[in-house]
Amino acid sequence: MKAPEILKFETAAVLAPGENNPRNSEGDFAVLNDGRILFAYSRYHGESGRDDAPCDIAALVSSDGGRSFEPLGRFPATAEEHRTLNIMSVSQKRLDTGELCLFYLCKRGPRSEVYLKRCVDEKNVVFGEPELIVPAHKSIYYVINNCRVAKLDDGSLILPLARHKIVKRPNGSKSGEYFGTCCFYRGGPDGRDFYMEQKILKMKNPGYSETGLQEPGVSVLPDGRLYAYFRTDRCFQFESFSEDGGKTWTAPSPSRFTSPDSPMLIMRNPYSGVYYSVWNPVPNYNGRIDKTKRWINAGRTPFVIAASENGLDFSDFTVLENDPDKGYCYPAMLFLSETELLLSYCAGGEEDGTCLSKTVIKRVTLGKE
Repeated sequence: MKAPEILKFETAAVLAPGENNPRNSEGDFAVLNDGRILFAYSRYHGESGRDDAPCDIAALVSSDGGRSFEPLGRFPATAEEHRTLNIMSVSQKRLDTGELCLFYLCKRGPRSEVYLKRCVDEKNVVFGEPELIVPAHKSIYYVINNCRVAKLDDGSLILPLARHKIVKRPNGSKSGEYFGTCCFYRGGPDGRDFYMEQKILKMKNPGYSETGLQEPGVSVLPDGRLYAYFRTDRCFQFESFSEDGGKTWTAPSPSRFTSPDSPMLIMRNPYSGVYYSVWNPVPNYNGRIDKTKRWINAGRTPFVIAASENGLDFSDFTVLENDPDKGYCYPAMLFLSETELLLSYCAGGEEDGTCLSKTVIKRVTLGKE
């Protein structure tokens, strides 16, 4: 396929940090029953934008096909109702039952859990009580990214999770170590009865890596196989395949996607059948001149998009953003038609604190493939 052609690249919303709101980051889209578009995201409050700082799930609503967004006016989920400080990294998925569900990570000190909420009133965008689907493990800290819940051909759900071993630090505190492995939780078409598949994926020769496999994603290929991809520090996204719905996987290995330590997202356009990938194609490596402080963009620029008919053989990429003083990461996609796409991602710079502090929503018009 040819590289995607960008006919229009319009800003629909900018979620910049402000007073008592140091960070607005990673979100996901859903279409409500009446056609409105719901964008849920991590909204921090207080003074800190650290990953474990106070954070709730906030939302915007669009009534004009994603051309503009307004605040919902209430929080779909709060940390307070979980009796903790931080919930974040939201995904949305409509089940085969017709229910719209919100999935998110809940942090409890050195441990974490994953919950879902069902939308009980789509007209007023009200979600019900939290349902625990991935319980805390005494020795594992789980991570699930935004826009990561996948629905298989039979309607069942698969959640790709990074696993970080909880270790005791010299000062006596406990936290998840940086090195990651990966597992997959599977649930029924009704969003219940989640269980962990037994296969745990690990990076071969882990001594060469500080990150291991982090922030996994998964897509369903046209032949029914599952394709998993992982952020690493080895200058590539790693990849793995499953032919049995996620029970067993091939050994993770480098993919064609060069990348810094930054997440990628692959999604299929249901109107055209074309797969699109968005990521940062240039890793930090010896010889690259990085003119920006790493803590601002973490090497996450430029930000690009590529296309594929089979979900594996991708075209050359088209650059979406390339400001060297900003970082672009944690994308989400919603396809509105064969050629229209809503794309959200973190896009902060030094004026925002870090690349994670500001999120934008773009309405993208693509040329026909």
